[in-house]
Amino acid sequence: MASEQEKQDMAWRAIGGLVGLVTAWAVKKVLGFAWEKATGKKPPADSDSLEVGLAEAIGYAVVMGVGMQVAQIVMTRTARKRYDAWRAMKEAAREIAS
Repeated sequence: MASEQEKQDMAWRAIGGLVGLVTAWAVKKVLGFAWEKATGKKPPADSDSLEVGLAEAIGYAVVMGVGMQVAQIVMTRTARKRYDAWRAMKEAAREIAS
């Protein structure tokens, strides 16, 4: 039978994975919109295509890479802090009830 710690770790993995998926989707949309406003062109759909200039492909890759990583770090840390606070509150309530 799984211990309480293992259950909490599994719960955090599920929450962290969901936060990661939602964050990646949202950041891709926001950065794509910002790219279009800044350059006046749609983001390159296929950076490997020779129709996309090398500078544009590299620029888009850098913007997306840095933007995605920063967003993932911020969201994961925020979600972890909230999860830890919720778990501490739950444990405190359990101690009071017993």
